[in-house]
Amino acid sequence: MNLTKIVSLFFALLFTYFVVVQYNDPDPEIWMPIYGIAVAACLSIFFAKAPRSYVFVIMALAYFFAAYQQWPPQYEGVFWGEMQMRSINIELARESLGLVISGIGMLVMFFLRNKLVVET
Repeated sequence: MNLTKIVSLFFALLFTYFVVVQYNDPDPEIWMPIYGIAVAACLSIFFAKAPRSYVFVIMALAYFFAAYQQWPPQYEGVFWGEMQMRSINIELARESLGLVISGIGMLVMFFLRNKLVVET
């Protein structure tokens, strides 16, 4: 297995974990598809069926914009030693961080997609 497949599979598994932990979230119907799309994008690289490179750039920009929009009015951290939420600001910061990670993942997929094109 080459590095492209390993990295794309790593991100696919990471985003699959993100989907699974959203099951108990108050609004899973929003967050499960958001992370599910990232899983599909990573698997498209893994199976060498990726769309054009600009699709990953658009996805990354969308995730970063959503992270900016989701940022809490007052930052109180993302983790206080336990998983329970003490305020809405912590939940918003966690959601924003997840979106940033997704955006970074899509940028990585963009570079992997370009690497696939060069290899073929």
